[in-house]
Amino acid sequence: MSASSQADRQDAGGSVRRRAVLAGGAAVGAAMVGVAGAGTAAAATNGTEAAMSNAAAEAATTTATAETKSKDSGPARVRFDRWTTWADFRSGKSAGVLPLPGPRLGVVIAEPTGTTSYTDPYLNTTAEYEYATWTSPTRQLDFGATQLTAHWNADTPKGTFLKVELLATMEDGHRDTWVMGVWTRDDSELNRTSVNGQSNAYGEIDTDTWSSETGHSMRSYQLRLTLLRRPGLRATPRVWQIGATASMVPARTTVPASTPGPATGITLAVKPYAQNLHDGQYIQYGGGGEAWCSPTSTEMVVEFWGKGPTAEDLAWVDPSYVDSSVDEAARYSYDYGYQGTGNWPFTCAYAASYGLDAMVVRLNSLTELEVLVAHGFPVVTSQSFTLAENGYYASAGHLWCVIGFTDTGDVIVNDPASNSDSNVYTVYPRRMFETVWLRTNYTKADGSPGYGSGGVAYLIKPHDKALPPVVDPRNPSWPSDPWG
Repeated sequence: MSASSQADRQDAGGSVRRRAVLAGGAAVGAAMVGVAGAGTAAAATNGTEAAMSNAAAEAATTTATAETKSKDSGPARVRFDRWTTWADFRSGKSAGVLPLPGPRLGVVIAEPTGTTSYTDPYLNTTAEYEYATWTSPTRQLDFGATQLTAHWNADTPKGTFLKVELLATMEDGHRDTWVMGVWTRDDSELNRTSVNGQSNAYGEIDTDTWSSETGHSMRSYQLRLTLLRRPGLRATPRVWQIGATASMVPARTTVPASTPGPATGITLAVKPYAQNLHDGQYIQYGGGGEAWCSPTSTEMVVEFWGKGPTAEDLAWVDPSYVDSSVDEAARYSYDYGYQGTGNWPFTCAYAASYGLDAMVVRLNSLTELEVLVAHGFPVVTSQSFTLAENGYYASAGHLWCVIGFTDTGDVIVNDPASNSDSNVYTVYPRRMFETVWLRTNYTKADGSPGYGSGGVAYLIKPHDKALPPVVDPRNPSWPSDPWG
Protein backbone atom coordinates (compact mmCIF):
# COMPACT_ATOMS: atom_id res chain seq x y z
CA MET A 1 0.00 0.00 0.00
CA SER A 2 1.17 3.53 -0.73
CA ALA A 3 2.12 5.54 2.30
CA SER A 4 -0.09 8.58 2.34
CA SER A 5 -2.60 8.23 -0.46
CA GLN A 6 -4.86 5.56 0.96
CA ALA A 7 -5.59 6.84 4.43
CA ASP A 8 -9.35 6.70 4.21
CA ARG A 9 -9.94 3.16 3.15
CA GLN A 10 -11.81 2.29 6.33
CA ASP A 11 -14.27 4.18 8.44
CA ALA A 12 -14.25 4.63 12.17
CA GLY A 13 -16.79 1.86 12.59
CA GLY A 14 -18.65 0.79 15.69
CA SER A 15 -21.07 2.73 17.83
CA VAL A 16 -19.95 6.27 18.53
CA ARG A 17 -21.56 8.37 21.25
CA ARG A 18 -21.70 11.96 20.07
CA ARG A 19 -22.50 15.41 21.34
CA ALA A 20 -23.88 18.19 19.20
CA VAL A 21 -20.62 20.14 19.35
CA LEU A 22 -17.29 18.41 19.79
CA ALA A 23 -14.11 20.39 20.29
CA GLY A 24 -11.77 17.44 20.47
CA GLY A 25 -12.68 16.64 24.08
CA ALA A 26 -13.10 19.12 26.88
CA ALA A 27 -10.16 17.67 28.75
CA VAL A 28 -8.03 17.29 25.63
CA GLY A 29 -8.56 20.67 23.98
CA ALA A 30 -5.28 22.57 23.74
CA ALA A 31 -3.18 19.69 25.08
CA MET A 32 -4.14 17.70 22.03
CA VAL A 33 -1.96 19.66 19.67
CA GLY A 34 0.37 21.46 22.01
CA VAL A 35 0.16 24.75 20.15
CA ALA A 36 -1.89 27.92 20.22
CA GLY A 37 -5.09 27.89 18.25
CA ALA A 38 -6.46 24.60 19.51
CA GLY A 39 -9.78 26.24 20.25
CA THR A 40 -12.11 26.14 23.23
CA ALA A 41 -14.06 23.06 24.17
CA ALA A 42 -17.64 23.92 23.30
CA ALA A 43 -19.58 21.40 25.35
CA ALA A 44 -19.30 18.86 28.12
CA THR A 45 -18.11 15.42 27.05
CA ASN A 46 -20.29 12.31 27.04
CA GLY A 47 -17.26 10.20 28.04
CA THR A 48 -15.85 9.69 31.49
CA GLU A 49 -13.20 11.89 33.04
CA ALA A 50 -10.85 8.96 33.23
CA ALA A 51 -11.20 8.20 29.53
CA MET A 52 -10.52 11.79 28.61
CA SER A 53 -7.58 11.99 30.99
CA ASN A 54 -6.02 8.99 29.28
CA ALA A 55 -6.72 10.56 25.91
CA ALA A 56 -5.03 13.77 27.00
CA ALA A 57 -1.96 11.88 28.16
CA GLU A 58 -1.76 10.08 24.83
CA ALA A 59 -2.16 13.39 23.02
CA ALA A 60 0.68 14.99 24.94
CA THR A 61 2.98 12.08 24.11
CA THR A 62 1.99 12.16 20.43
CA THR A 63 2.50 15.91 20.22
CA ALA A 64 5.90 15.79 21.89
CA THR A 65 7.01 13.11 19.46
CA ALA A 66 5.74 15.09 16.49
CA GLU A 67 7.51 18.26 17.57
CA THR A 68 10.86 16.49 17.63
CA LYS A 69 10.46 15.70 13.95
CA SER A 70 10.68 18.00 10.99
CA LYS A 71 7.52 20.03 10.65
CA ASP A 72 7.89 19.98 6.87
CA SER A 73 10.67 18.13 5.09
CA GLY A 74 10.32 20.30 2.00
CA PRO A 75 7.80 22.33 0.00
CA ALA A 76 4.85 20.36 -1.30
CA ARG A 77 3.87 20.69 -4.95
CA VAL A 78 0.44 20.17 -6.47
CA ARG A 79 -0.96 20.53 -9.96
CA PHE A 80 -4.60 20.02 -10.88
CA ASP A 81 -5.49 19.57 -14.55
CA ARG A 82 -8.72 18.72 -16.29
CA TRP A 83 -10.24 18.59 -19.77
CA THR A 84 -13.91 19.59 -19.97
CA THR A 85 -14.64 22.04 -22.81
CA TRP A 86 -15.03 21.36 -26.52
CA ALA A 87 -11.66 23.02 -27.11
CA ASP A 88 -10.11 20.87 -24.36
CA PHE A 89 -11.28 17.65 -25.95
CA ARG A 90 -10.34 18.79 -29.46
CA SER A 91 -6.81 19.38 -28.19
CA GLY A 92 -6.43 15.66 -27.49
CA LYS A 93 -6.10 12.71 -29.85
CA SER A 94 -9.41 11.10 -30.82
CA ALA A 95 -9.69 7.62 -32.29
CA GLY A 96 -13.35 7.04 -33.01
CA VAL A 97 -14.43 9.59 -30.39
CA LEU A 98 -16.38 12.74 -31.18
CA PRO A 99 -16.02 15.90 -29.06
CA LEU A 100 -19.45 17.53 -28.93
CA PRO A 101 -19.62 21.31 -29.37
CA GLY A 102 -21.27 23.13 -26.52
CA PRO A 103 -20.83 23.49 -22.77
CA ARG A 104 -20.36 20.34 -20.74
CA LEU A 105 -21.23 17.92 -23.55
CA GLY A 106 -17.93 16.07 -23.60
CA VAL A 107 -16.97 13.16 -25.85
CA VAL A 108 -18.95 10.18 -27.15
CA ILE A 109 -18.36 7.19 -29.41
CA ALA A 110 -18.73 8.25 -33.06
CA GLU A 111 -17.16 5.41 -35.07
CA PRO A 112 -15.80 2.49 -33.02
CA THR A 113 -12.23 1.61 -33.95
CA GLY A 114 -12.43 -2.04 -32.96
CA THR A 115 -13.90 -4.67 -30.68
CA THR A 116 -12.53 -6.35 -27.58
CA SER A 117 -13.72 -8.85 -25.01
CA TYR A 118 -13.98 -7.99 -21.36
CA THR A 119 -14.25 -10.52 -18.56
CA ASP A 120 -15.88 -9.28 -15.40
CA PRO A 121 -13.85 -10.93 -12.62
CA TYR A 122 -16.71 -10.63 -10.12
CA LEU A 123 -19.71 -11.65 -12.23
CA ASN A 124 -17.57 -14.22 -14.10
CA THR A 125 -19.05 -13.12 -17.41
CA THR A 126 -17.32 -12.37 -20.71
CA ALA A 127 -18.79 -10.14 -23.40
CA GLU A 128 -17.72 -8.37 -26.57
CA TYR A 129 -17.57 -4.58 -26.71
CA GLU A 130 -16.80 -2.06 -29.41
CA TYR A 131 -14.63 0.84 -28.37
CA ALA A 132 -13.14 4.23 -29.19
CA THR A 133 -10.42 6.19 -27.41
CA TRP A 134 -9.43 9.73 -26.51
CA THR A 135 -5.94 10.64 -25.27
CA SER A 136 -5.19 13.93 -23.56
CA PRO A 137 -2.35 16.24 -24.53
CA THR A 138 0.83 15.72 -22.56
CA ARG A 139 0.98 17.60 -19.27
CA GLN A 140 4.55 18.60 -18.46
CA LEU A 141 5.24 19.03 -14.74
CA ASP A 142 7.77 21.47 -13.32
CA PHE A 143 8.35 19.09 -10.39
CA GLY A 144 8.76 15.36 -9.97
CA ALA A 145 5.34 13.99 -9.03
CA THR A 146 5.22 11.07 -6.64
CA GLN A 147 1.45 10.61 -6.66
CA LEU A 148 -1.46 11.06 -9.06
CA THR A 149 -5.18 10.52 -8.64
CA ALA A 150 -7.48 10.82 -11.64
CA HIS A 151 -11.18 11.66 -11.78
CA TRP A 152 -13.90 11.52 -14.42
CA ASN A 153 -17.48 12.73 -14.78
CA ALA A 154 -19.55 10.58 -17.10
CA ASP A 155 -22.88 9.17 -18.17
CA THR A 156 -22.76 5.40 -18.81
CA PRO A 157 -26.08 3.97 -20.03
CA LYS A 158 -26.75 0.27 -19.56
CA GLY A 159 -24.45 -1.82 -21.73
CA THR A 160 -21.65 0.77 -21.69
CA PHE A 161 -18.61 1.48 -19.54
CA LEU A 162 -15.31 3.32 -19.59
CA LYS A 163 -11.67 2.74 -18.71
CA VAL A 164 -9.21 5.43 -17.61
CA GLU A 165 -5.45 4.95 -17.97
CA LEU A 166 -2.44 6.97 -16.87
CA LEU A 167 0.43 7.21 -19.38
CA ALA A 168 3.33 8.22 -17.16
CA THR A 169 6.77 9.41 -18.24
CA MET A 170 9.38 9.17 -15.51
CA GLU A 171 12.44 11.25 -14.68
CA ASP A 172 14.69 9.02 -16.81
CA GLY A 173 12.31 8.84 -19.77
CA HIS A 174 10.84 5.46 -18.82
CA ARG A 175 7.16 5.14 -19.74
CA ASP A 176 4.39 3.05 -18.22
CA THR A 177 0.66 2.62 -18.67
CA TRP A 178 -1.47 2.24 -15.54
CA VAL A 179 -5.18 1.45 -15.33
CA MET A 180 -6.81 3.97 -12.98
CA GLY A 181 -10.29 2.45 -13.06
CA VAL A 182 -12.98 0.56 -14.96
CA TRP A 183 -16.26 2.33 -14.32
CA THR A 184 -19.96 2.23 -15.03
CA ARG A 185 -22.89 3.66 -13.10
CA ASP A 186 -25.10 0.64 -13.83
CA ASP A 187 -24.17 -2.54 -11.97
CA SER A 188 -26.61 -5.01 -13.53
CA GLU A 189 -24.30 -6.21 -16.32
CA LEU A 190 -20.83 -5.19 -15.22
CA ASN A 191 -19.16 -4.36 -11.91
CA ARG A 192 -17.06 -1.21 -11.66
CA THR A 193 -13.59 -1.91 -10.32
CA SER A 194 -10.12 -0.67 -9.55
CA VAL A 195 -7.38 -2.92 -10.92
CA ASN A 196 -5.16 -4.51 -8.33
CA GLY A 197 -1.69 -5.97 -8.77
CA GLN A 198 -0.15 -3.18 -10.84
CA SER A 199 3.42 -2.49 -9.75
CA ASN A 200 6.98 -2.38 -11.04
CA ALA A 201 10.31 -0.79 -10.13
CA TYR A 202 8.95 2.68 -10.92
CA GLY A 203 5.57 2.74 -9.22
CA GLU A 204 2.35 1.08 -8.19
CA ILE A 205 -1.40 1.53 -8.15
CA ASP A 206 -3.01 1.49 -4.71
CA THR A 207 -6.74 1.24 -5.42
CA ASP A 208 -7.24 4.66 -7.03
CA THR A 209 -3.87 6.40 -6.68
CA TRP A 210 -0.61 5.98 -8.57
CA SER A 211 2.49 6.34 -6.39
CA SER A 212 6.13 6.29 -7.43
CA GLU A 213 8.69 4.00 -5.90
CA THR A 214 11.51 5.53 -3.85
CA GLY A 215 14.02 7.33 -6.05
CA HIS A 216 11.63 7.84 -8.96
CA SER A 217 9.21 10.57 -9.98
CA MET A 218 6.91 11.39 -12.86
CA ARG A 219 7.75 14.41 -15.02
CA SER A 220 4.87 14.31 -17.52
CA TYR A 221 1.69 12.35 -18.16
CA GLN A 222 -1.33 11.82 -20.36
CA LEU A 223 -4.72 10.35 -19.57
CA ARG A 224 -6.28 7.89 -21.98
CA LEU A 225 -10.01 7.36 -22.00
CA THR A 226 -11.54 4.26 -23.59
CA LEU A 227 -15.30 4.30 -24.20
CA LEU A 228 -16.93 0.87 -24.63
CA ARG A 229 -20.40 -0.40 -25.52
CA ARG A 230 -22.06 -3.59 -26.63
CA PRO A 231 -21.84 -4.04 -30.44
CA GLY A 232 -24.85 -2.59 -32.22
CA LEU A 233 -25.93 -0.53 -29.22
CA ARG A 234 -26.84 3.03 -30.15
CA ALA A 235 -26.26 4.32 -26.63
CA THR A 236 -22.78 5.60 -25.84
CA PRO A 237 -20.82 6.57 -22.78
CA ARG A 238 -20.38 10.33 -22.52
CA VAL A 239 -17.55 11.89 -20.55
CA TRP A 240 -17.77 15.62 -19.92
CA GLN A 241 -14.78 15.97 -17.61
CA ILE A 242 -11.60 14.01 -17.02
CA GLY A 243 -8.62 15.19 -15.03
CA ALA A 244 -6.03 14.46 -12.39
CA THR A 245 -4.18 15.83 -9.42
CA ALA A 246 -0.43 15.24 -9.60
CA SER A 247 1.50 15.98 -6.44
CA MET A 248 4.70 15.69 -4.49
CA VAL A 249 4.00 15.98 -0.77
CA PRO A 250 7.03 15.21 1.43
CA ALA A 251 6.51 13.15 4.55
CA ARG A 252 5.28 15.42 7.33
CA THR A 253 3.82 14.85 10.77
CA THR A 254 2.40 18.34 11.11
CA VAL A 255 2.03 21.60 9.19
CA PRO A 256 2.50 25.26 10.15
CA ALA A 257 -0.41 26.73 12.07
CA SER A 258 -2.78 28.93 10.08
CA THR A 259 -4.90 31.87 11.21
CA PRO A 260 -8.67 32.16 10.73
CA GLY A 261 -9.58 33.36 7.26
CA PRO A 262 -12.47 34.38 5.02
CA ALA A 263 -14.97 31.70 6.11
CA THR A 264 -14.97 32.71 9.78
CA GLY A 265 -18.54 32.75 11.07
CA ILE A 266 -19.97 30.99 8.01
CA THR A 267 -22.04 27.80 8.21
CA LEU A 268 -23.50 26.24 5.07
CA ALA A 269 -26.93 24.61 5.34
CA VAL A 270 -25.90 21.03 4.53
CA LYS A 271 -28.39 18.34 5.52
CA PRO A 272 -26.77 15.91 7.99
CA TYR A 273 -26.70 12.15 7.49
CA ALA A 274 -25.45 9.62 10.05
CA GLN A 275 -23.80 6.53 8.61
CA ASN A 276 -24.33 4.49 11.78
CA LEU A 277 -28.06 4.49 11.11
CA HIS A 278 -27.18 2.10 8.29
CA ASP A 279 -25.18 -0.41 10.31
CA GLY A 280 -25.81 -3.89 8.94
CA GLN A 281 -27.59 -2.69 5.82
CA TYR A 282 -26.50 -4.15 2.47
CA ILE A 283 -23.26 -5.53 3.81
CA GLN A 284 -22.32 -6.66 0.30
CA TYR A 285 -21.40 -3.03 -0.32
CA GLY A 286 -18.33 -2.77 1.87
CA GLY A 287 -19.77 -4.05 5.14
CA GLY A 288 -22.75 -1.77 5.68
CA GLY A 289 -23.21 1.71 7.12
CA GLU A 290 -20.36 1.52 9.61
CA ALA A 291 -17.99 1.66 6.60
CA TRP A 292 -19.89 4.24 4.54
CA CYS A 293 -18.22 7.52 5.52
CA SER A 294 -17.34 8.41 1.92
CA PRO A 295 -20.77 7.91 0.30
CA THR A 296 -22.58 9.38 3.32
CA SER A 297 -20.49 12.57 3.25
CA THR A 298 -20.81 12.80 -0.52
CA GLU A 299 -24.58 12.39 -0.46
CA MET A 300 -24.78 15.38 1.89
CA VAL A 301 -23.07 17.56 -0.74
CA VAL A 302 -25.05 16.13 -3.65
CA GLU A 303 -28.30 17.03 -1.90
CA PHE A 304 -26.97 20.43 -0.81
CA TRP A 305 -26.92 21.26 -4.52
CA GLY A 306 -30.52 20.09 -4.94
CA LYS A 307 -29.63 16.83 -6.65
CA GLY A 308 -29.98 13.18 -5.68
CA PRO A 309 -31.83 9.96 -6.41
CA THR A 310 -35.54 9.86 -7.24
CA ALA A 311 -38.14 7.70 -5.54
CA GLU A 312 -37.89 5.37 -8.53
CA ASP A 313 -34.12 5.14 -8.08
CA LEU A 314 -34.63 4.19 -4.43
CA ALA A 315 -37.26 1.51 -5.05
CA TRP A 316 -34.68 -1.23 -4.41
CA VAL A 317 -34.00 -0.01 -0.84
CA ASP A 318 -35.90 -1.58 2.05
CA PRO A 319 -38.69 0.95 2.77
CA SER A 320 -38.10 0.58 6.51
CA TYR A 321 -34.63 2.13 6.16
CA VAL A 322 -34.26 5.84 6.89
CA ASP A 323 -32.17 8.15 4.71
CA SER A 324 -32.29 5.66 1.85
CA SER A 325 -30.28 7.93 -0.45
CA VAL A 326 -27.21 6.96 1.62
CA ASP A 327 -27.78 3.32 0.66
CA GLU A 328 -27.99 4.42 -2.97
CA ALA A 329 -24.70 6.33 -2.72
CA ALA A 330 -22.97 3.34 -1.14
CA ARG A 331 -24.18 0.90 -3.80
CA TYR A 332 -23.25 3.07 -6.76
CA SER A 333 -19.83 4.18 -5.50
CA TYR A 334 -18.84 0.66 -4.41
CA ASP A 335 -15.56 -0.63 -5.88
CA TYR A 336 -15.79 -4.39 -6.44
CA GLY A 337 -12.00 -4.68 -6.68
CA TYR A 338 -11.25 -2.80 -3.47
CA GLN A 339 -14.39 -4.25 -1.90
CA GLY A 340 -15.30 -0.97 -0.29
CA THR A 341 -16.91 2.42 -0.79
CA GLY A 342 -13.77 4.51 -0.23
CA ASN A 343 -12.53 4.79 -3.83
CA TRP A 344 -12.08 8.54 -4.28
CA PRO A 345 -12.77 8.92 -8.04
CA PHE A 346 -15.58 6.34 -7.95
CA THR A 347 -17.33 8.38 -5.28
CA CYS A 348 -16.89 11.57 -7.29
CA ALA A 349 -18.18 9.79 -10.41
CA TYR A 350 -21.30 8.84 -8.44
CA ALA A 351 -21.85 12.49 -7.48
CA ALA A 352 -21.31 13.58 -11.08
CA SER A 353 -23.97 11.15 -12.29
CA TYR A 354 -26.55 13.70 -11.07
CA GLY A 355 -25.21 16.34 -13.44
CA LEU A 356 -22.69 17.85 -11.03
CA ASP A 357 -18.98 18.42 -11.59
CA ALA A 358 -17.04 16.35 -9.06
CA MET A 359 -13.27 16.31 -8.64
CA VAL A 360 -10.65 14.68 -6.43
CA VAL A 361 -8.36 17.50 -5.33
CA ARG A 362 -5.42 17.92 -2.99
CA LEU A 363 -5.58 21.25 -1.19
CA ASN A 364 -2.42 22.97 -0.02
CA SER A 365 -3.72 24.48 3.20
CA LEU A 366 -6.65 25.09 5.50
CA THR A 367 -6.76 28.59 4.02
CA GLU A 368 -7.69 27.10 0.64
CA LEU A 369 -10.47 25.11 2.27
CA GLU A 370 -11.75 28.31 3.89
CA VAL A 371 -11.78 30.11 0.55
CA LEU A 372 -13.98 27.39 -0.93
CA VAL A 373 -16.38 27.42 2.03
CA ALA A 374 -16.50 31.23 1.95
CA HIS A 375 -17.66 30.99 -1.68
CA GLY A 376 -20.41 28.56 -0.77
CA PHE A 377 -18.79 25.18 -1.44
CA PRO A 378 -19.05 22.42 1.19
CA VAL A 379 -16.02 20.14 0.87
CA VAL A 380 -15.52 16.48 1.80
CA THR A 381 -12.09 15.93 3.36
CA SER A 382 -10.06 12.79 4.14
CA GLN A 383 -8.14 12.44 7.42
CA SER A 384 -6.88 9.91 9.95
CA PHE A 385 -6.37 10.37 13.68
CA THR A 386 -5.91 8.81 17.09
CA LEU A 387 -8.48 8.67 19.88
CA ALA A 388 -6.52 11.36 21.70
CA GLU A 389 -6.76 13.71 18.75
CA ASN A 390 -10.43 13.15 18.01
CA GLY A 391 -11.65 12.70 21.56
CA TYR A 392 -14.22 10.00 20.77
CA TYR A 393 -12.84 7.50 18.28
CA ALA A 394 -9.74 6.67 16.26
CA SER A 395 -9.70 6.07 12.53
CA ALA A 396 -7.02 4.98 10.10
CA GLY A 397 -9.01 6.91 7.52
CA HIS A 398 -12.30 8.79 7.60
CA LEU A 399 -14.21 11.29 5.48
CA TRP A 400 -16.52 14.02 6.65
CA CYS A 401 -18.09 17.13 5.15
CA VAL A 402 -16.74 20.57 6.08
CA ILE A 403 -19.65 23.00 6.23
CA GLY A 404 -18.23 26.07 7.94
CA PHE A 405 -16.06 27.79 10.52
CA THR A 406 -16.91 29.23 13.93
CA ASP A 407 -16.38 32.85 14.91
CA THR A 408 -13.00 31.82 16.35
CA GLY A 409 -11.96 29.84 13.26
CA ASP A 410 -12.61 26.30 14.46
CA VAL A 411 -13.85 23.88 11.82
CA ILE A 412 -17.51 22.86 11.58
CA VAL A 413 -18.09 19.48 9.99
CA ASN A 414 -20.97 17.15 9.38
CA ASP A 415 -19.31 14.01 10.73
CA PRO A 416 -21.23 10.95 9.51
CA ALA A 417 -19.71 8.72 12.22
CA SER A 418 -22.72 9.41 14.41
CA ASN A 419 -25.68 7.45 15.69
CA SER A 420 -28.33 9.97 14.69
CA ASP A 421 -28.66 12.75 12.13
CA SER A 422 -29.12 15.26 14.95
CA ASN A 423 -25.62 14.51 16.28
CA VAL A 424 -23.75 14.84 12.98
CA TYR A 425 -22.96 18.56 13.45
CA THR A 426 -19.51 18.68 15.04
CA VAL A 427 -16.91 21.35 15.81
CA TYR A 428 -13.22 20.44 15.76
CA PRO A 429 -10.38 22.67 16.97
CA ARG A 430 -8.74 24.41 14.06
CA ARG A 431 -5.24 23.27 14.89
CA MET A 432 -6.23 19.65 15.36
CA PHE A 433 -8.21 19.60 12.11
CA GLU A 434 -5.50 21.00 9.88
CA THR A 435 -2.91 18.67 11.39
CA VAL A 436 -4.84 15.42 10.94
CA TRP A 437 -6.03 16.39 7.46
CA LEU A 438 -2.82 17.80 5.95
CA ARG A 439 -0.18 15.51 7.42
CA THR A 440 1.07 12.36 5.68
CA ASN A 441 2.45 10.45 8.68
CA TYR A 442 1.64 9.95 12.35
CA THR A 443 2.06 7.40 15.11
CA LYS A 444 -0.92 5.34 16.23
CA ALA A 445 -1.67 4.66 19.88
CA ASP A 446 -0.08 1.22 19.63
CA GLY A 447 3.15 2.70 18.26
CA SER A 448 2.62 1.54 14.69
CA PRO A 449 2.92 3.96 11.77
CA GLY A 450 -0.19 5.68 10.48
CA TYR A 451 -0.66 7.55 7.23
CA GLY A 452 -2.63 10.65 6.29
CA SER A 453 -4.07 11.90 3.03
CA GLY A 454 -1.97 15.06 2.83
CA GLY A 455 -4.96 17.29 2.06
CA VAL A 456 -7.14 15.15 -0.21
CA ALA A 457 -10.72 16.34 -0.68
CA TYR A 458 -13.79 16.02 -2.91
CA LEU A 459 -14.85 19.25 -4.63
CA ILE A 460 -18.42 18.83 -5.91
CA LYS A 461 -20.36 21.65 -7.55
CA PRO A 462 -22.90 22.63 -10.20
CA HIS A 463 -21.19 23.26 -13.51
CA ASP A 464 -22.47 26.83 -13.70
CA LYS A 465 -21.29 27.87 -10.23
CA ALA A 466 -17.96 29.61 -10.62
CA LEU A 467 -15.01 28.59 -8.49
CA PRO A 468 -12.90 31.25 -6.77
CA PRO A 469 -9.44 32.00 -8.17
CA VAL A 470 -6.79 29.53 -7.05
CA VAL A 471 -4.94 30.66 -3.94
CA ASP A 472 -1.46 29.60 -5.06
CA PRO A 473 -1.03 29.80 -8.86
CA ARG A 474 2.26 27.89 -8.61
CA ASN A 475 0.37 25.00 -6.97
CA PRO A 476 -3.13 25.07 -8.45
CA SER A 477 -5.26 22.63 -6.47
CA TRP A 478 -8.51 23.25 -8.34
CA PRO A 479 -9.29 24.45 -11.89
CA SER A 480 -7.83 27.85 -12.71
CA ASP A 481 -10.74 28.26 -15.12
CA PRO A 482 -13.60 29.02 -12.70
CA TRP A 483 -16.05 27.05 -14.84
CA GLY A 484 -14.00 23.86 -14.59
